[in-house]
Amino acid sequence: MQARRVPAPLMDAVLVAVSLVDVWIHYDSEEPMRMACAFLATFSLVLRRRLPLLTFLLALPATLVGDAVFATLVALYTLACLTRHRVLLAGCALAVAACDLTEWSWQSPEFAHLSDSSDLVTVTYSLATAAAPVFLGQLVQTGRELSLRLSEISEAREHERRLLAQSVLAKERAQLAREMHDVVSHQVSLIAVRAGALQVGSQDPEAREAATTIRRLSVQTLNELRHMVGVLRASGSRPTELTPQPSLADLQRLVDTSGIEAELRTDLPDDLSPSVQRAVYRTVQEALTNVRKHAPGATATICVHHQDDAVHSTVTNTAPNRPALPLPGAHHGLVGLRQRAELLGGTVTSGPTADGGYELRLRLPVQGAP
Repeated sequence: MQARRVPAPLMDAVLVAVSLVDVWIHYDSEEPMRMACAFLATFSLVLRRRLPLLTFLLALPATLVGDAVFATLVALYTLACLTRHRVLLAGCALAVAACDLTEWSWQSPEFAHLSDSSDLVTVTYSLATAAAPVFLGQLVQTGRELSLRLSEISEAREHERRLLAQSVLAKERAQLAREMHDVVSHQVSLIAVRAGALQVGSQDPEAREAATTIRRLSVQTLNELRHMVGVLRASGSRPTELTPQPSLADLQRLVDTSGIEAELRTDLPDDLSPSVQRAVYRTVQEALTNVRKHAPGATATICVHHQDDAVHSTVTNTAPNRPALPLPGAHHGLVGLRQRAELLGGTVTSGPTADGGYELRLRLPVQGAP
């Protein structure tokens, strides 16, 4: 769990308070200039984040004339956190060490002498005191930069993972597109060719009409299949590539090309959301497909109307007048319709009628999801 960072204003207030305590410990009423430098260094800490070098220059005199050095060390640490200028940092550290070694009195300034080993210890201590904030600040800056680099590396790896997943998905889609093109397209093309031959060679008007319908539907299926194959082959496709999507304006054409004797009744407004229009279209399409598959020879009635702020779509077919041919199916059509309706806040119900037919009912709120 990542620790919470202390807010910057609160941290600055704490540092100013600690520096005031340092000034109070070393307070000397007989040295007003020394206290003025100490207070200047203390209150200059509020500028340390925006003007770190100026803050250090304002705090340095306090080290030269007195013993309250906390503010100067904080200013040097902040400067080391915010800059990579090594020469500048070395000069500032040497300046702090030199000021710390100076024994200042306003009447006559004196400086430390390296006359014995104790003076060497004093110099080493001053240099270490000045170098510690610099090393600590550089360490903090390095840690911050390292954290940023790790974050960038994580983002790059996540981006690489997404690209790899997209590449795998594109390969799978391309393979699926090849299968659809090689198998389904071939079979539907054969159906269209056989229907065309039957249309030309048959003497029975009903057989020719049926062959014409089969050929038209086969050609339409091939066109839709080519479009879907193109979508599958398009790497990184967007939802807009699936357009144009069907709407209520396409219902009549759907009924006319269904190969079923069907009647369409609709009184819906033109301002319905695209999602509602697509749901109505797909429901009617699925219902007509089921009539063709399971109720050959039946007639259908499609009634789509608006009532009580909802769209009602009912597809009713009569009983079949000849046996249905066994056709392959995954029985996912009605499940998909129900899921689509639930996403839009509606319902789909279905069941047999009293005369042996079947009825599919869709109800959707007018304000469906876009």
